[in-house]
Amino acid sequence: MPRQGQEGRPPNRLVHEKSPYLLQHAHNPVDWYPWGDEAFARARREKKPVFLSIGYSTCHWCHVMAKESFEDPGVAALLNREFVSIKVDREERPDIDSVYMGICQQMTGRGGWPLTIVMTAEKKPFFAGTYFPKESRAGMPGLMDILRQILTLWHGSQDELYQAAEEITRLARPGPILPAGDPDRMLLDRGFRELAAHFDPKNGGFGSAPKFPAPHILIFLLRYWHLTGETRALDMAEQTLGAIRHGGIWDQVGSGLHRYATDARWRIPHFEKMLSDQALLVLACTEAYEATRKPQYRTVAEECIAYVLRDLQDPDGAFYSAEDADSPGGEGAYYTWTQEEIDRALGPGEAAVASTLFTLTPMAGTGTDPGSIPGDGRQQRCVLSAAGTAPVPAEGLDITGQDVAIKRDAIRSRLAAAREKRPRPARDDKILTDTNALFCTALARAGRVFKNPAYVSAASRAMQFLFASLRDENGNLLHRYRDHVSGIPGFAEDYAYTIAALIELYEASFRIACLRDALTLNSLFIAHFRDADDGGFFTASDMADDLPVRKKEWYDGAIPSANAVAFDNLMRLSRLTGDAMLEEEASACARFIAGAAARSPSAVAGFLAALACSPQTGAAQDLVIAGDPAHPGTRALLDAPGTRYLPGLLVLHRPPGAAGEEVETVAPIARGREDRGGRAMAYLCSGSTCLVPVNTPEELLNNLRGGKGRKATP
Repeated sequence: MPRQGQEGRPPNRLVHEKSPYLLQHAHNPVDWYPWGDEAFARARREKKPVFLSIGYSTCHWCHVMAKESFEDPGVAALLNREFVSIKVDREERPDIDSVYMGICQQMTGRGGWPLTIVMTAEKKPFFAGTYFPKESRAGMPGLMDILRQILTLWHGSQDELYQAAEEITRLARPGPILPAGDPDRMLLDRGFRELAAHFDPKNGGFGSAPKFPAPHILIFLLRYWHLTGETRALDMAEQTLGAIRHGGIWDQVGSGLHRYATDARWRIPHFEKMLSDQALLVLACTEAYEATRKPQYRTVAEECIAYVLRDLQDPDGAFYSAEDADSPGGEGAYYTWTQEEIDRALGPGEAAVASTLFTLTPMAGTGTDPGSIPGDGRQQRCVLSAAGTAPVPAEGLDITGQDVAIKRDAIRSRLAAAREKRPRPARDDKILTDTNALFCTALARAGRVFKNPAYVSAASRAMQFLFASLRDENGNLLHRYRDHVSGIPGFAEDYAYTIAALIELYEASFRIACLRDALTLNSLFIAHFRDADDGGFFTASDMADDLPVRKKEWYDGAIPSANAVAFDNLMRLSRLTGDAMLEEEASACARFIAGAAARSPSAVAGFLAALACSPQTGAAQDLVIAGDPAHPGTRALLDAPGTRYLPGLLVLHRPPGAAGEEVETVAPIARGREDRGGRAMAYLCSGSTCLVPVNTPEELLNNLRGGKGRKATP
């Protein structure tokens, strides 16, 4: 998929790749190599530095740098003559990106994409940066000037460059291990205080522009409120979710979450849509609905799921990675509107109603008041956000609230139909194991909470695809699938998120095969990623050998870290099965994260969210329901916990007969927990203390510990 205007150029080596990002550069005049031995062998043979560029297909500034520099014959001539040039898709190779992004942040104090690295043939960098224009301007160095300066040093002071590269690489390697930390309530309190100090009380969210939704932080706040009764945590989560839903960061016409907001009020987004962001928002809204029973959170989750199923689902059931911010009309052209376009799509009467329901914010001059457009503004492109403080404001309309909701949906449908006539942004149609598994987790949890079996079925179908298409002959996970070809050995995120999805699918369906598969993958994960000396898990497996540094990340990025998810998985699996060895692994992982994050616990909000409903903080309860699933009494016991917000509860179902014996082989903790005389029984334990088994929903609910925050739940 060459970029527009490149089709007539002869292809470079990237034409044989599967990554949409690499294929976007396959017709550049730059003689790109994919990451691999061929490129580094040539660099050694010809004694040339390596120019490494890392990005991803829906990255706006990656497109800008490609157009300005990598499609330019002059830049290409210099790179082709003096360097060996390598392109990497960060989503295909997060391990490469992690190493060199860490080095860039170490050298410059910042990072981002496109990531620009110059290094030796031994993969040791001596220059790092992000986006550069072709020529220097406004105090920003240009790529051509940078390359010329590097060449001067390479030919005149190569020994010094090699020494610098050695030192930079040495500093990038894991340093002295921090003392193991205490994963306890105090860590949760410190994490909350940090987040509260950075909270924007006027607009919601954290810090100033740009604003990232970070739904995993909101999940931690909900669980912290549940554990401690701290109402400010609940308020922060709800205010942020409301601001996101009403802002331009939410696609008011077609649903779905854009990448981030460029302003503090959530009005002007970076328009890229990523599968991982949709998954996390669904999880946060589903949990907010559990905690508050407010229907608007369920609505957002369901609309977000509808967007993914409509626009990102592969015919075989898995999910594509992202949709671009750019389209032929420019960044955001598909999503933005002029007043004239709205009038034409709706007609004068409906356009007047729309002006009450929605606010137009100009793309240029975002500091202006909402809706203020220079001149008549009819030709200026604007972003839609919802007006008012409620999802469907009735103020100013001479109709009932229910009618307003109907009007709003009708207006959205008509705008969506008009928008569909525009050229769509490009879609990154590669299928990644980690983000697919994350969305499966969101689907399964939403299906369980909203009692929607279609969501659970969609999650099961996607998981079947992953197991059929993204494993090698030994059962190890692969990372990427596209164009009927799988490849790239799986990373820690692939294993951690797939295991989490299988556990969630078990809780949504009680199919014991899900739990068995989770345990099998978890064994592979421990065998190949575990740091036996210091706890936690490496990003790449022990079979990977093509990077100078083996990273072990503890902090969250756009999604919770693999170590945070692994801790949660290990703890949940140990509780579901009674396996003490898994509990020990979880504890070792928790101590590693707590030690590494001691100075900034809010950087590990994904871990804090898991810790807040774990045995370490006394918030966990384990429930075994024994009984025939077809019996109304069993169903009543299984359904009872769903009426409460119980993030620390895990449920295991033991049916009678041979099916129950099968459960016992996977989860020995179920042994001896059977129905009595055909009557379903509920066995509830907290830590090492178990209560007398009960057989009615009322008795079970009386025994379930709701947490300090539950009294605010309707």
